[in-house]
Order: sequence, then C-alpha cells, then structure tokens
Amino acid sequence: MTTSGNGCRGRNHIYITSWIEKLHQKTGDASSATRMGSTNVKIVLASHCIARAVAGVTIVAILFTGSVNGMDNSLSGVVSLMWDSSYTSDMMANNLEPEDLPFVSGPEFQPKENTMVIVDKSGVHRLEVRCCDCPNAMSPDIQLFRHGFFPASFNRPKTVFTFGVLNDFLLDNLECGTSAMNYYSKLRRMTSSMFPHLVPVMPYLLHLLDMILTKHVAKDRYRELMRVARQWRQLKIMKWHGFGHRSDTPSTGELALFCPACPQPGINVLLSGDESLDDWKFTRSFVMDGNFKAEHLHPIKPFDEVWLSDGLGFMVGKDRYKMHLEEAADTVEKSSCNNHRAVNQANASRHKLESTGIGGVACARHGCFVPHSMVDFQKGERQATQMNMDYALCEASQHNMEGITRAVTFYDINCQYNKHLRVRVDQSRFLEMAPELTIIPGIGLWHVHGHQDSCYVRYASNFIEGIGRIDGEIMETLWARLNLISPAARGMSSPHRKECLDYQMNDSNFCKMIRMKRTLCRKYKLARNGIAESGKAFDRLDEAAPAHSKMEWLARERIAQSSRLNDPAAMDEYEINIKKAPSKKEIELRLLEESNARNAAPSRRSVATWISTGLAIEEAQIALLIEVRRAGRRCTETQRLDIARQRDRLQGQIDGFTRSALTHLGEGFDADDEPDDLNIDILDDLDDDPAEFTETSDTWTNSPELTVIPLPSNLGVDRCRRCMAEDLIPLEMSLREGQANDALHNLRIHLCNKAILFRTTVRQAKSQALKTRAWSQVTSVQQAVSLHASIYTKTRKQMMKLEPGQEQLQKYKPLLREQLKISTAVGDPNARGQRNESLAWFWSVEVDLGGPDQSWNEECEFVLACHILRLPDRTHAKFTEFIGCGQRALRDRWREELILVKLEMDWTHNFFLWKATQWGDRMQESLDKRLPGHACYSGRQSQMYSLLAQDAQAAFQDVQNVLIEAGDE
Repeated sequence: MTTSGNGCRGRNHIYITSWIEKLHQKTGDASSATRMGSTNVKIVLASHCIARAVAGVTIVAILFTGSVNGMDNSLSGVVSLMWDSSYTSDMMANNLEPEDLPFVSGPEFQPKENTMVIVDKSGVHRLEVRCCDCPNAMSPDIQLFRHGFFPASFNRPKTVFTFGVLNDFLLDNLECGTSAMNYYSKLRRMTSSMFPHLVPVMPYLLHLLDMILTKHVAKDRYRELMRVARQWRQLKIMKWHGFGHRSDTPSTGELALFCPACPQPGINVLLSGDESLDDWKFTRSFVMDGNFKAEHLHPIKPFDEVWLSDGLGFMVGKDRYKMHLEEAADTVEKSSCNNHRAVNQANASRHKLESTGIGGVACARHGCFVPHSMVDFQKGERQATQMNMDYALCEASQHNMEGITRAVTFYDINCQYNKHLRVRVDQSRFLEMAPELTIIPGIGLWHVHGHQDSCYVRYASNFIEGIGRIDGEIMETLWARLNLISPAARGMSSPHRKECLDYQMNDSNFCKMIRMKRTLCRKYKLARNGIAESGKAFDRLDEAAPAHSKMEWLARERIAQSSRLNDPAAMDEYEINIKKAPSKKEIELRLLEESNARNAAPSRRSVATWISTGLAIEEAQIALLIEVRRAGRRCTETQRLDIARQRDRLQGQIDGFTRSALTHLGEGFDADDEPDDLNIDILDDLDDDPAEFTETSDTWTNSPELTVIPLPSNLGVDRCRRCMAEDLIPLEMSLREGQANDALHNLRIHLCNKAILFRTTVRQAKSQALKTRAWSQVTSVQQAVSLHASIYTKTRKQMMKLEPGQEQLQKYKPLLREQLKISTAVGDPNARGQRNESLAWFWSVEVDLGGPDQSWNEECEFVLACHILRLPDRTHAKFTEFIGCGQRALRDRWREELILVKLEMDWTHNFFLWKATQWGDRMQESLDKRLPGHACYSGRQSQMYSLLAQDAQAAFQDVQNVLIEAGDE
C-alpha cells in the first residue's frame, strides 16, 4: 500500500486526505486540517521526526519528500498534534515510545471484519480472509484446516497459524531446544527488523498512531502459539501412531515408539517349534538413571491446567503415580558400599521446585526410552525405598514382555537398590511385576569403579551371562539431547512440560529406529573382531594352564553364576588370589606386640621403633640428596634456605638416633667411630661418582644427607655379633621387607599415574599451554618414580648385607632402569598387540600365581599386573579392566554379542515388516470406509516401513557376507 513517485493521482489521494483529516480531528487542530486539505502529498513519517510521547508534549510530523501543489522535493509544512495527558500511565508501562514508530508510507488501512492475523514461517501478516457462506458450507474452522491453516480459536477465528510454521517450530524445538517465546521473537524480527515489538497488530501507520492516541496496547501471538503448538503436537503424535484411523482412545504408553531391536513377543519375535522365551537370547536389558537438570517449578495456576496426554507417552500417569508416592514408605537404609552421592547425598527438598529431576528406564543395548517408564523426582534418587525408580522399573517390565522371564538392569547404585526390590514390590498396591520375571542386577562399567572392589566382579557387565558386550552407561548419552529443552520446560505448566518431554523422547527413539541398520552393522563388525582377539588371548592362557585345574575352574564358575542372584558374593571367584605384602607399619606393629608379649628386656622393647626410625632417616637422606643434586650449585637463595632447613632438621634426627644406638647396640658400639669405619654405600645409588658429586653440588662429605647412621646393616653382621646385637638383624630384615613393599607399592602407583597422564592429558592437549602443563605433571610424577626407585634400590642393598635367604632373593629382584618405563597399553587391556609385552617383575610381586611352571606364570603376568592396579589406589580402577580369570568371561561375552546382534538384525527386520503390515491393514480399512486421505497416509507409512525393512535386510546381508569372505581369506 505504499506509493512511490511524485505527482501521483488516483485513489491514494483520498486515503491520504482522509488520514490527515482524521489525524487532525483527533488532535483538534482544525487550522492544520484546513491548511493541508486534500493536497496531493505522499507522506513519509520518519521515526526521528516525532517527539517523545509524554503528557503535554507536542508531536511534530515533518513532511519530507513529495509534492505539494506541483512542487517537488520541498518541505511542505508541519503538523502539530497536542497529546492527551493520560497517555503515559498505560503506554509507558508497555515500553512503547513515539520514537519507536517505524518508517511507514502509504494510505490508510481500514481493518475489516474478515481480516485475520496469519502467522507463517515468513513472518506475521494481516490479510483479508473470506470463507464460503453457502448454505451447505463447512464451518470456518474446518475450511481453514482444509487450506492448511490452524485457527487459534474455532468459533470466530481471528488468528491462524500455517501448518508449515507449526512444523517448523516443532522441529526447531527438537533440534535446537527453541522455546515458543524465542521462536515467535524470530518471526517478529522477520516481519519487521526495525520494530519487531510492534508486530503483529500494528503494521500500518494508522494503526500505530491509533494505538498511541487511543492507548490501545499491541498484543503478540505468543500465547496463541503455545496453545496451538500443544494441540498440533498432540494431533501429530496421534496420527503417527494410527489413532487418526481408529475411533478408540489411546491407552497407557500407546503414543510412544519403542526399540525395534529389543525382543518383543508378538511383534518382532517369531518362535520356532523348539524355542522358548526362557532362553537367555530373549533377555531384556534395561538401564536406569536419573537426570537432575530436568527440574520443574511449582505451577502458578495448577487448577487451570489442561492435560492432553497424561500417561499416554513416556511420562507415567499422574494420578496412580501420586498415590504410589503417598503410600510408599520412606525409610532410610544405610549403604554398605561407598558413600555415593546419589544415595546419601541426594538432592534435598527444594521449596521452589515441584520436581528436582526425572528418572526412567531405557533399553541398555540400543538406548531407546521405554514407554510409560519416566517419573518425576521429588528429592532425588533416594535410597530409602527408591520409590520413584521402583515405579519406573515396574512399568518398564510390563511393556511388550509377555512370556519373557529374564531381565538385566543396570543402575548406578544397584548393589544397594536391588537388595529388597522384590519385597518393596510385594508390599505395594501400585507396583506390579511378573512373579516369573528374574531381575539380574548390574552396574555400568564407568560407575562400578566408584564402588568397592568387590562390586566389580559382582555387578560389572563382563561377568553377566547372556548380556553380550555392553557398558551399561548408554542412558548418560540420552540426557544430553533431552537437556536441550530442559531450561525452557522448567517454567512450563505440568502437562505442557510432560508433553514436550514425551515428544523429545519419542523423537529420540525414532532417530534410533531409522539408524538401527547402521548401529547393528557396526556392532556386528566389533563383535567379530572382539571374538578373534579375546579368543587368541584366552587360548594362550588355556594352553599354558595346568590341565588338572581347568575342570575345577569351570565348576567354580558355574557355581558362581548360578548363585549370584541369591548371593552376589559368589562372584568373588573371579577375583585374583591377592596376598598383599605387609607394609613397614604393619611389620613394626607386629614386632612391638611380640616384644611386649614375651616381656623383652628394656633395651629391646622399642628396638623395632628405633630401627624403623633409622629407615625413615635413610629415606629422608635419599630425598634430600636428589633435591640437592637437582638444584646444583646455581640455586636460588630460597632453594638454598630450604635445603639448609632440611639439613638442620635431618641432623637433629641423626643425632637423636645415634644417642639411642648406645642403648640398643650395647657397650661394644662407639658412637665416636669415624664414618670410614662404616660402609658408605649410599653414594653408590647416585649416577655420578661420589667425588664428582661433592664437587658439582652444594654439599660436603660430612653433610647430613651423606652421614651413615648406625643401623645393623651398616655395622655389618660380624660387628653386630661382637656388640652382642645379633638379634637385631632379623628385626631389621623384617622391617626392610616392609620398606621394600612400600617402595614397590608407591612405584606402581606413580607409574600408573604416568600412564594415565599420557593417555588423558598429554595426548589430549591441543595448545602449547596445555602441553606445557601436561608435561609439568609428567615431570612431577617422574620425580616421584625416581625417589621410590632409589629407596627400593638402597633397601635391597642393605638387605643383601644382612644375609637374606633364598626366598627374599627370589622375591626382591634388582630394579633396572628399563623396567621403570610403562606402556600406555596398560590402560587398555584389549588393545591390539599388547599381549606380546613383557612387564616388570614387580607388577606381580603381591600375587600368588600358584602355577606349576614359569610358562604359566609368564602368561598370567600381564593379566595380574592389570588387576593389581585396581587394588592399591582407587584412582586407577577407572581405566583398568583386568582380564585374568575374567579372560574366559570376556571371550564368552563377545560370543554372546555376535549371537545377539544376529538376532537383533532379524528382530529389527521383523519389526519393520510388522509396522508395514499394520499400516497396510489401516489403509485397507480406510479404503473400505471411503476415506481417501486416511488411505493415502496409511499407504505412505506402510511403504516407508517396507523400505526400511528392505534396506536393513540388504545391509545386514552385505556386512555378514563381507566379513565371512574376509575371514576365509
């Protein structure tokens, strides 16, 4: 409606004249109206030419380009408008200023009765819409639906949304998490980039001024979009699940799509004559978890909420679930495992939140949400009775599981949660679970390392028969997608929030379904490779294993698997027989207790503590020597001061130790003996020559770190006998063993830390700064490795002076520099080629192999090393997956995985065919009822599932043929 050019004639002149007259009539400026008259003028109202609209302020409209009485490009005049003093009270509250008025030119727009606001992907429009008024015409809302418009109201529609904009909003909400407010804000900006806040009802100049002069407030269509989007989403879901072709209403969980690859009797499982659903192949696997980012505030108007699909999708029905929570007991049970935050530090009750998160169940093998198994949390994953997750699991166990008698559940805290599950189910009126269904508890491979060591073999998926090769952590990946809409859903009404979550989870399952072909092909390849690699590793161990032990191990394994449900501790058979070497403190305590028990002489009561003090002084000397050598002669004053303080403290300890030696060594020992009379072997641990070391470092011969203290090993066996202190030699030997055990223990710890740093920090560093920090950590760990290696070397040399026995010589071997290098393959026990690596002897020093020959011990060496890493320090368990006695279990899981993947390929194909047949039957029913639209949609859905079945079958056959041919070659 904008005119261009000068001197234009025609109907537009009337609009302009009428607009000017109406404008001055409202302002009461008759002289201006007379002056302007019906002059041929094109008016362009610039926003910066209008004064601020406040009470009593004059608005000035300057007429710019145009023609007045034939004059071009001249300033024609000024129109003065007096403002109504009552303007500011309402208009300022809506942040509407006169300078916000857009740059508009054109004639007057007079809205008619049949004018509608049309919201489309291209923006918000106001157009005239005329509906058919014939006697036999359909109602206006049905006519709008037939033309692709969804009315915001149905009696007298004034606002409509195109089907295209509703589909676009739902897709934006799914993929980007776009809220209705943000999406409508985008439409407003597309309509008017300069003045989006005036969209949609004020697109023309007359309406803008009318709004200002009459205090009419512009209303957007945000609320209408939210309401219509909910209705559109509900209609789409019902159509997708075939309820547009049925007269009945959907029941629990019928508006949700489930996994095509999980066994579902009557849908994708077709049993042959000799098959039974009791077979392990038909085990249903579930993973349970909670998401505390999906919070929900208390609704503002709960009485005004409208439920469209309560309990029809993935979220459970509110009424029955609420009654279950009211009846379920809330008793706190102390955890017998580690202090998990999900158990003992669950979210406290928050007064502003109606729900602190959501929890639910998904299939553990493919990551599809189970219909009608998602619940709201009120406080957190409470260990008291786990009332929330109990309800979710019971609902999941009833979805398409008729006849299935075995299910495996993975839950972060299953070691505690599963203890009294059946008791809670039997005591509740609202929990239902088939009595013949056996629940096998498991814990995901990532979370299980946060538990006690015993939980690994009892609940890790590696040791659960019939589950294949899965990690049990797939639900963690599902929350990321669901959390896209969590911020927007936080303040929604309860039904709207659940509908959004249902729609998001249904879309997640749909994406899993159409990509199931690719997922199963990838799993098939991994299973074939896993069988080959784990089979070779197991065969090597099996060949070297004692023949008489194999049958015993197999029998113990069968007993453990059959007893695991009633007694999870039976699975401890998979644990390696660890005889942890005693530490120096343990040995000292034992010696003191023995001394007190036999009423030793006063000079011998505290001799164990005196010798232990001497060993600690030696360790401090080695640490100080390394630090002095590292600092060199060009050290800072701060470093020199720190070294001086350490020397002073160390010298005091040496003096006190030497004075005590007179009591324990007897009169034959002279404390004033020269150091040369003793064996100064501590310098032999250094790389440099002793003379060269003293020349290049800030030290001297008699410095505290070089002083030889009077221990029996330094005095020598002969001198101890002359001093009548021969009984001290076995005491020091015992404490030296404890000192060696501590040094080797710490050595393993720091070597593991080094491997972790290389794998998780150094390799992942992408910038120079990150690399510098990563290598700084590696250097720090390497210094600790050097310290404990030096302590062990010194300890072993001292043990050699005490005439050790053959057992000590065999156990405590020399430590070589090349043995201190660790491969990062230790962090990945299944890495290719690592089985050929030979690890150092100290990795299995605490293990009783019990093998008859060296070949068996060597085969077990790497396996046991990996397992030992789990015991000393819990930080290493997160990457260690030992394969020793569990190597057979690992091989069996890969074999099960291949069998299950082949079955899942058939089940997926059968599921697509079942859906195609279902939609084909609906198409035929629609044709019989003469509903061509319904028949067309049903036919398209049937064809879609038929194509999915054909594509999946072809891909499955191709991948199997290719791998079979590659194996033959």
